Amino acid sequence: MTTSTQPTDLSKDLPPALAHPDGGSAAWLERHGRAVMGTYGTPLRTLVRGEGAQVWDADGRRYVDLLAGIATSVLGHAHPLLTAAVTSQMATLGHVSNFFATPAQVALAEQLLAITRAEPGGRVFFANSGAEANEAAFKIARRTGRPRIVAARGAFHGRTMGALAMTWNPSYREPFAPLPGGVEHVPFGDVDALAAALDEVDDDGGQRGQVAAVVLEPVQGEGGVLPAPDGYLAAARRLATEAGALLVLDEVQTGIARTGAWFAHQLPGLGLEPGTLPDVVTLAKALGGGVPVGAAVAVTDRAGSLLGAGQHGTTYGGNPLATAAGLAVLHVVERDGLAARARSIGAQLQSAVDALVADGAPLLAGLRGVGALQALVLDAPASKDVAAAALEAGFIVNAVAPDAVRVAPPLVLTDAQLAEFTTALPGILQRAAAARAATQEPTPSAPTGSPE
Repeated sequence: MTTSTQPTDLSKDLPPALAHPDGGSAAWLERHGRAVMGTYGTPLRTLVRGEGAQVWDADGRRYVDLLAGIATSVLGHAHPLLTAAVTSQMATLGHVSNFFATPAQVALAEQLLAITRAEPGGRVFFANSGAEANEAAFKIARRTGRPRIVAARGAFHGRTMGALAMTWNPSYREPFAPLPGGVEHVPFGDVDALAAALDEVDDDGGQRGQVAAVVLEPVQGEGGVLPAPDGYLAAARRLATEAGALLVLDEVQTGIARTGAWFAHQLPGLGLEPGTLPDVVTLAKALGGGVPVGAAVAVTDRAGSLLGAGQHGTTYGGNPLATAAGLAVLHVVERDGLAARARSIGAQLQSAVDALVADGAPLLAGLRGVGALQALVLDAPASKDVAAAALEAGFIVNAVAPDAVRVAPPLVLTDAQLAEFTTALPGILQRAAAARAATQEPTPSAPTGSPE
């Protein structure tokens, strides 16, 4: 038997929805409503293609993507190197299961250990999403033999059951109770509250049990893009060490250059003190640039040794396709200086927002965030009005909280595209204010957030 090595054009044989995705946005949304489970509500548009920081809908309308699939498409859309890496890997070896190793898997694990500055003995567990990465961190914590986990109010760590137990929002949690126990939430940014939670004795002198892990986000994305106060993470590291607990940092949204460094915990002020490390860092989103991949990086030797053979697993985790994507993303982020670009995007947006606030733009109160993870802060619960007006004007943003609109663009966003948004923003705010006034009712406070 011989195998032809000649390339073959199979495009004409693709399924019709891939070969000819014809039809307007409304027709696709109608089909979506009949075929796809309604867990995310009604989609805003039907998108059919993208290029850099721009996407087009099924009606041919262009949008500047200032959300990047919720901080995921860090290289934008259809990036040629990411496309080449995934295409080449799929044409070579697409999946093998974790009965086998592959070069892409090993190389990506090595690079993640390097950029997290891991101790010898650090190890990587690959997953498919941020929630799965946090599930792995949850199980690493359980393997300490300690019963309690301390998380923060306002936190979002995912919607699978273990990750949901660490997530704060009661509307996400309560329909699925009982959740895995032992999780306690403390006020975000309150060092004294964290210290009290790590105490093994409660106010009445009762024994509460030892804390296995403190789990925190450096910036609470779903909480409204709320950065931790300066020094908070450093204090958490110190307190966790004194209590013998692990420090787990959820960098699913903030990792891979989003905040201006490889990881937010490496930033001065916001992050840890020089020479100190978290025990575990969880990643996803930007790591694959749009290809599903997550990782729980055990940065310290202690954390790297807690899970043994057979104690955790996932069929697709670390598969060649996903890890090839991760390698391509890390390569481009470093080659093109995208961490610096994240800082530049944040600075330019801050300057524009400051000017608009000074000019008395309606609704706008300021900007909050780090690097290219920012929120337009409003003086009223009008985020859904602003997001809707922005979409009508050709810009994709997200009403992440009633008074906060999230901006997390691809880091390949050009200065011209950013200026296009900031130039249009006064008109967007005016239309949102008018829409809000026309209803003469407060914008509903829920649901906001994101379909993560």
